[in-house]
Amino acid sequence: MNAKIDFAEISKAAWKGFKSQCWLLMGLLIGFTIVYSILFLFAFPAKGEPMRISGLIVGIICVIFQCLFVMGYLKNCLQTVDGEEPQFSAYGQVSRKLLAFLPVFILFPIVITLGFALFFFPGVYLLLRFQFLFASVVDDETGVIASIKRSWNITKGHTMQLFVLMLIQMAIFVVGMIVLGVGIIAATPFTALMYAYAYRKLTAPTST
Repeated sequence: MNAKIDFAEISKAAWKGFKSQCWLLMGLLIGFTIVYSILFLFAFPAKGEPMRISGLIVGIICVIFQCLFVMGYLKNCLQTVDGEEPQFSAYGQVSRKLLAFLPVFILFPIVITLGFALFFFPGVYLLLRFQFLFASVVDDETGVIASIKRSWNITKGHTMQLFVLMLIQMAIFVVGMIVLGVGIIAATPFTALMYAYAYRKLTAPTST
């Protein structure tokens, strides 16, 4: 892939998508947060009480629910940057990819944590190279191994650019937190759109 990451282009495209779908994307995020918080409270016992089977089951449901939301939300972001209207049906469409997404969702933070434990820099590098695992599973009919290869291939030669993009996204989150934390509701979909557009840019066919 020879695509160049243009930060101004990504920011402009993400802002355009955010303005057109901000209420939907923020509303979905708020709804997920409320439902997930309720499930989370049921999953963990009160202080001093033993963990029950019912709590473990609810915990598993929390993970599955989170995976389904992340997949559907990412699909909505991809639809937005593609100039399409985000569809609620996306959540049903991506549900059939749950078994492929679940291992990625669980293994990714483990691998990145191990990388950070190895003097920090390996963790940053792995995060940058494997970050499009999620988009690959949602966007294509790919499993874990194929998604790993795809993310590794499309990020080759773009590590420094992706690092700068990550710093920009982090700065947006910090600003969101400064605004009484409420800004996170807007920062999350905006940075997710930046992620989706960067993925589209890196996977776009190049002219020869």
